[in-house]
Amino acid sequence: MARKELGHIELQWRCPNCDNRNLGREKTCTMCGAPQPEDVQFEQVAQQEIIADEALIKQAKAGPDIHCAYCGTRNVSAAETCIHCGADISEGTKRQTGRVLGAYQRGPVQTVACDACGAENPATAGQCGECGAPLKAAVLPGMPQQVAAASVAERKKKPVALIVVGVLICLGMAVVALLSMRSSSVSGVVQQVQWERSINIEAFGPVERSAWHDELPVDAEDISCAQEYRYTSSTPTDNSKEICGTPYTVDSGSGFAEVVQDCEYQVYDDYCSYTVQDWSYADKIVASGSNLNAEWPSPGLSNDQRLGDQRSETYSVVFQTDDGAYTYTPEDFAEYQRYQPGSAWTLDINTFGVVLSVQP
Repeated sequence: MARKELGHIELQWRCPNCDNRNLGREKTCTMCGAPQPEDVQFEQVAQQEIIADEALIKQAKAGPDIHCAYCGTRNVSAAETCIHCGADISEGTKRQTGRVLGAYQRGPVQTVACDACGAENPATAGQCGECGAPLKAAVLPGMPQQVAAASVAERKKKPVALIVVGVLICLGMAVVALLSMRSSSVSGVVQQVQWERSINIEAFGPVERSAWHDELPVDAEDISCAQEYRYTSSTPTDNSKEICGTPYTVDSGSGFAEVVQDCEYQVYDDYCSYTVQDWSYADKIVASGSNLNAEWPSPGLSNDQRLGDQRSETYSVVFQTDDGAYTYTPEDFAEYQRYQPGSAWTLDINTFGVVLSVQP
């Protein structure tokens, strides 16, 4: 998965002293003048626009700001001494980066009602236009905490439903297993035996097959190709289709956020149908009988035919009991030969009428 950069947006931070919202570039509160604390968190603004100003873009890419170890003042990443107290900034604390803030929001500006006077203000405003009181930030859809809350609720629902379904399935399987294990013994006489054996016949000739163009055999003929999806790559390649997720913002630690989206690339290639001379299934020859002398069929083959590797054999025995007729399937030919017509056996039969075992 590749991360694709779309640009940068400016963030905001709330002053813990007066509750005023300030742009990310501001290092002190624009209302009360208090310095930005080291532990303050940047937030997304209500209306997000990709920055076009080159100076702001440079500032966004400069790296995380540094808080002075002596006075706590926020300095840009390139500073060598604190802008407030002049101390060596190398001992300061860099702001954390990489925190995902939420989905990148585009669209019309929302409005926020002032808690002090009730006036409606643009959500981008930090103070009420009527009374000057600080405004609360607009609730943005798709913020991480909302997604997380919804996910938790959903996770709470799904396990319950899955557990109920799982319990019902297990109970059903237990009932079936219990009934299958319950059995009764009855006496039966072999009334009829039946066997069937089959062998596949292969013929040599043109066979239709398909493969990727670079995997075609040298003797392929009648080749016809079309573009199809082959694999997914984390980087763009020739003949690839870009598939990207929803753009989201990542805190860069400088009052700005990088707008990115995760992308992958579906690579397409020529998938071809072709013909080649080879052995393939042509027919099946079957032999059957109602005796204990099972034999394999012996077909007459032409020069372009051969016996295939696939063979199958089935055997069945019908027992007549006082409760009716039951059919039993021996495991192999050796067991099948034991059941001479007219011989008596004890059958173990379960609740579903299935013969579980046969004893002399």
